[in-house]
Parts: sequence; C-alpha cells; structure tokens
Amino acid sequence: MRDFAAITMIGITPYVLVGGPAARGGSLREFLDDARARPGGVNYASVGTSTLGYLLTRQLESLTGTQMTHVPHRGSAAVYPDLLNGTVAMLLDNPTGSAGLVRGGRLRAFAITRRSPLLPEVPSFADSGVPDFDAVFWYGLVAPAGTPALVVARIQAELARHFLDAGRAELAAKEVEPVMDSPAAFARSIAADVTAFRAVAERLGLRPE
Repeated sequence: MRDFAAITMIGITPYVLVGGPAARGGSLREFLDDARARPGGVNYASVGTSTLGYLLTRQLESLTGTQMTHVPHRGSAAVYPDLLNGTVAMLLDNPTGSAGLVRGGRLRAFAITRRSPLLPEVPSFADSGVPDFDAVFWYGLVAPAGTPALVVARIQAELARHFLDAGRAELAAKEVEPVMDSPAAFARSIAADVTAFRAVAERLGLRPE
C-alpha cells in the first residue's frame, strides 16, 4: 500500500478445488465428509503460507469444520506431481493450470468459486453447500509509489484500450475475465483485500513462515 501506485486490475479468474488419487469422494460434500471423519488425515498443497491459496484453504477449513494437513511447496511445478502421485489430496487452484488435467481424467474438480467455461460441468461452492466461500484471483499492474498520476492514467488507458478490444482473446484463452478498472478503484480493491485477509490470518492465528 505504501510502496506501489495502483494502475489497474487487469482481470480475474476463479478458484477451483481439485483432487488427485488420494482425494476420496465423488462430490465436494463427500470429500468434506471424509475430511471431517479423518482430522489431519487429508493433505493439501499450497505454494506458501503467505499466498491466497493457503489462506483460502484455511478459511475453507474454518467454514466446513474440517482439519487438514498443510504440505507447502516451492512452486506450482512441484505441486502437480504430488497431486498426481497421491502425496497430497487437494489444491485450490485456478482453472488455467488444472483444467487440462481435469478434462484428461487425471484430477477431479470438486467445486469452483465462479462457474467457468473451462470447466462448465463443475458446480460452484454455493451450489455444493458452501455458500459463504467465494474468492477470485486477480492480475493487476502497479507502478512505484510517486509515479505521476498522468503517467499512471496513460498506462491504464492504453491497457484498457488493448485488453477490452483486440487483446480480449488473449485473456479469454487463459480464462481471465477482463476488468481494467481505474487506478482509484484498483487501489480500493487492494486495500479491501488487505483488510479482509489480514482478518482471516488474525482469526486463524496465522503468521508468515
């Protein structure tokens, strides 16, 4: 908030809960029932405790009365092999990274925060009995703090002109819904996320590791 000047939120993508061979159940409800029956017996992956995927998984545990075991990874390239070989059971991911593996039958998608054309058959968390779980992953652009407002506005305008026209297909191919909001609106979104997820971290007693 202090070091950067918001330019624009480029776009958003949903989160999908995917499971590998170690995930039991054919639906989100069955998966959660199994996790509740085996406290600590279901392993989940993340790419770090300061990431939104980790915070959201902890929030999901809180909302559903489950207790799972965290297995941190250094990056998404290390997560998928462990999902596929059963070292971990589940991951909260975005559809761009996992849709191909789901369509190929190597992973199962239990629920998604927003319905997606990449995974049209996957139900939402709300439709699956977890109505309070909703989040998106956003992509945005920032500049160093103190960048002149006219420069920030020019960059935002050029990005919006491209990605809301000829470049829209580039985002659609990655299942990213364009936003291209104003610098002020993006700054408000960042501030709201900081407030919301700081509250989640404090409520769950999380500390950076």
